Parts: sequence; C-alpha cells; structure tokens
Amino acid sequence: MATIKGGEFLIKEIKATDIFVSEEFNEEQKMMKDAVIEFIDREVWPYKERFENKDYALTEEVMRKAGEMGFLGVSIPEQYGGIGMGFVSTMLVTDYISSATGSLGTAFGAHTGIGTMPIFLYGTEAQKQKYIPFLTAGKKFGAYCLTEPGAGSDANSGKTTAELTADGKHYKINGQKMWISNAGFAEIFIVFARIEDDKNITAFIMEFDKNNPNGVTLGEEEKKLGIHSSSTRQVFFNDTLIPIENMLSERGKGFKIAMNSLNVGRIKLGAACLDASRRIVTEAVKYGNERKQFNTLISSFGAIQKKFADMSAKTFTLDAACYRAAKDIQNMIDAELAAGKSHQDAELAAFQEYAIECAIIKVFGSEVSQFVSDEGIQIFGGMGFSKDTPMESAWRDARITRIYEGTNEINRLLTVGMLLKKAMKGEIDLLTPAMEVGNSLLGIPSFDTPDYSEILSEEKAMIAKLKKAFLMIAGKAVQTYGMDLENHQQLVLSAAEVMIEVYMAESAILKAEKVAKLTSEKEAEIQIAMAKLNLFNAVEKSATMGKEAIVYFAEGDEQRMLLMGLKRFTKYTNNPNTIALRKTIAAKVIAENKYCF
Repeated sequence: MATIKGGEFLIKEIKATDIFVSEEFNEEQKMMKDAVIEFIDREVWPYKERFENKDYALTEEVMRKAGEMGFLGVSIPEQYGGIGMGFVSTMLVTDYISSATGSLGTAFGAHTGIGTMPIFLYGTEAQKQKYIPFLTAGKKFGAYCLTEPGAGSDANSGKTTAELTADGKHYKINGQKMWISNAGFAEIFIVFARIEDDKNITAFIMEFDKNNPNGVTLGEEEKKLGIHSSSTRQVFFNDTLIPIENMLSERGKGFKIAMNSLNVGRIKLGAACLDASRRIVTEAVKYGNERKQFNTLISSFGAIQKKFADMSAKTFTLDAACYRAAKDIQNMIDAELAAGKSHQDAELAAFQEYAIECAIIKVFGSEVSQFVSDEGIQIFGGMGFSKDTPMESAWRDARITRIYEGTNEINRLLTVGMLLKKAMKGEIDLLTPAMEVGNSLLGIPSFDTPDYSEILSEEKAMIAKLKKAFLMIAGKAVQTYGMDLENHQQLVLSAAEVMIEVYMAESAILKAEKVAKLTSEKEAEIQIAMAKLNLFNAVEKSATMGKEAIVYFAEGDEQRMLLMGLKRFTKYTNNPNTIALRKTIAAKVIAENKYCF
C-alpha cells in the first residue's frame, strides 16, 4: 500500500490497492469481531429497556465485563495490560460494541478514548505503568474533565484554576466542569486547569475516591434527550489537591493534549455510529418484510425501497471511510515504530497527521446515524414513535453524536483550517494543483468521448473532477481573503462540504472496486450500486455548495468562468440511473432480510 499523507487525497489519485477494506480483516480480527457481536447480543441487546430507563449500574457492569474480555485495551501494548492488536482492531471493537445502545457506546468511547489515551500519549512511563493497566482491565474507569459552563467549543477559555501549594508538593484545583461522561463511576479523571495567567491550560491526572472525595463533588445525573444510561454529571473542585507528579506532560500543554486526544475520539465516534446504523437498517428491513398495508408488504413499496437503499448506501460509505482512514493511521504508526520511535510518539504523530480525515469521518458518521434512525422511525410509522420499538431510542441516542467531540460545525471549519495550515507549512502542496485547475479554466475543454469500459472508470473520473472543483473553490477563496478567510465561516462551511463529499465518495468507490477485485464484478454488484448512488449525491451536493461559494466571492466575468468550471467538474458523461440503483440495492437487503454488506 502506498503511504498517503493526511489531506493528500485531494491532490493525488488514490487507487483501490492503496486502501484497506473491512473485507480484508485477518483471522484474529474476524474472531474479535465475532466476540464483540456475541457480547453485545448477550449482554446488551436483551436489556435495551434497562438502558433506556437510566440503569447506570448496568452500564458500569457491562463496562467491567468488557474489560474482562479485553475490549478496553485492544491497541494498548501488552506491557500496559492491553492486547496490542493495532488501531484497525480498535476501530473494529468500537464499531461493533457501540451498536445496541448509545449509552454503552458513549461510556466505552469516553473511557478508551479521551479517558485513557491522554495518559498513553502524554504520560510519563511511571504514569502509564500506574494507571493504564487498571483502565484496560476495567478495574477503574476514566473520565475527561474539559468542558466548562462558559466554555463549550472554546476549550482553552476554561476558568478552572490550578495553584501550587506553599510546600510545592501539590496543585490546588478550583472550578467547575460540566457534561462529564462516566463521572458517576470514574475513578481516574483527566482534569484541565489554568496555572496563574498562562495562555494555555494544563492537564492533570486526578484519582477520585468517593470515600475520600478530596474536595470533589458531583452534580446530579443530567436529564438528557438520549444516551440515558450514560453517566453525565457536573464535577466541582474545591481546593482539590493533585500531586505535582500527576501533571500530564508539561505546564501549558493541556490545550494541545485536549485537541490531539479529540482527534482519536473523532474517528472512533465515526466508527461508533457504524454498526448502530447497520442494526437500524436491519430492524427497518425486518419490519418492512412483516408489516402489511393494503394487503401488501410495505417492503414492496417503492417509497420504502428508496429509504432502504439510501440508508444502506450511506452506511456502506461510512464503513469504507472508517477502515480506510484507520489503516492509513495504522500504517503510519507501524512506519514510525520501525524508524525507532516510541509507541507513544508513533501514535501521536499518526493521529496528528490524519486529523483532517478524523474530523471528516466524525461529521459524516454522526449524520449517517441520525439519517438512518430518522428514516427508521418513518418506516415503522406510528410504531416508530413508540418506545416499544428500538427506533425511537436510536434516534435520540444518535442526536448527541453531532455535538460531542466538537460540534459538526466546528469540525467542518477545522477540516479546511487544518488543510490550509498544512499547505502554509509546506507539508502539502495545494498551490500548484490549484493553479493548474485555474489555468485549465482558460483553455478549451476536450470534447472527446472518454473510454469508460473499465469498472467504475467514469466514477473515478468524477472523483478527480470533484477534487478539481474543491481546489478551484478553495484556491480562489484563499486568493481573495487570505488569512481573513476564517472570518467567512459560511464560505468555509461550503468548501468543507465539498471536501467531505470527495473523501467519502472516493472511499466508497474504491471499496466497491476492491471488493470486486477480491471477489468478482457480479458478486460486488450491490456494493458498486451503493458507491454509485452515494457518488451521485456527492456530485449534486458539491454542485450546490460550490455555486454558493462562487457566487459569494466572485462577480461578473470571473463568476461566470468559475461557474462554468464548476458545471464542467460536476457533469457526468453518462448520468447514473439512481432509481434503478436504489431498486437493485433494496432488492438485495429485502431478500436477505438485513443489512448484509
């Protein structure tokens, strides 16, 4: 596999051989997948009602069992009590363990991601040896105290203070945190506070013992729309003492720790939306194959089949991107380890490198889970609105995913911002290809009819054109506004939308092509149909968002030229028959009575 830098997908042709797909899981990974599915079907799915009725003790109990099974330390090296299987396997476990209820998915994600990873990525050897074995075994649980009442998305503006005691042995913490996942049963907290007038916050590891609270008090459990059995509380610190040796990394490095920890959290959140979406499609199809209206199964109605197809195509696309990015991250970790870096430094470098892809997957994944759960309710009709069916809780649980790990709006802005920073640092050459696209608009387009006889060749050509559309929009936006671009948020959001669609559509097309090569074109017929359907939607969205951007920053002849370029970059030679594609996809899931890809 070729090594592709983060964000480089926009300026390079990526081949199917360059990406990893979930159909390539090795035997160990397949066994792990089966073990997690069996665990969820045994320990979680039958007790869904208890999770909906705020049974926090059940969440804690299942988390302890997950620790005993080894699910909490999949990619943590064996020397710290993990099983050292690598990042793809971590994504796999996150994917399947989050499928039955968002309550467990949130507890798992908060514990294994932002609760454990800051210590693993930034802790001293002594800190790692002291805390991580307990966290991976599920003997103690982690929580992450960052958000404050007056500081939501602006993580570095927190008011919680850390003051060195007179004897120089402790930091005294005072302040308040809110929306702290796992707070009700966590014993190891990552706490962010500001020392004196430091520009940036500092991170600390705090041990919490309910019998000796050390100035820590917990608020009542929050009353939430969804994730009912995920413990979410406020945490108050009143002269709480933390030993100086429990500072994480260095003074003032807290903001960096927070941001890099969120990179891991974001991509894992995308994975956490995945099997939940698969299960929702399956439940919807089963219902459609049982429910009759007008003496006819509703699964035979075209309007219902359209929903099955759209839900399946989006889920397939999310699967493609999650495991593509996971393997890119794993490849970089492996390369860094081979070059002599520590596991800690290797993972840090990889998560920073692919921060753009992590944000993209978080946005797309959270919106897929909301879309499929909403369509699931619609397919169930009135029953979908009832608490007696699983769709209502799935929809409520899905809603938080667009908010935590950074809102989707923040993440959209971040994708473009991080890309431009990489370009300014010279880590990725956006300027040359953007200029080439600009110059090509002045030339006469080719009117030759291309040869699209090879599988998915027109679709891959469309992906290449969508990349040009993004480069044209982003290039002109930077040229027009320079460093002031960040103050034009709606423009940045439009550009981000095109970037997200490019990455996701390309992932689905390449996955379909790879599956066809691993099996046959005939056996991959439905995967190809889903990738084509998703690409069509991506092209339509890119055309709309691109037009919105161009009309904003260009006028007169320049605007007309750019709009003509956009039209050229979003035009098929052969328009796909989307209704036929949907019928093909729906027929397969109806026949299988489940999401089967």
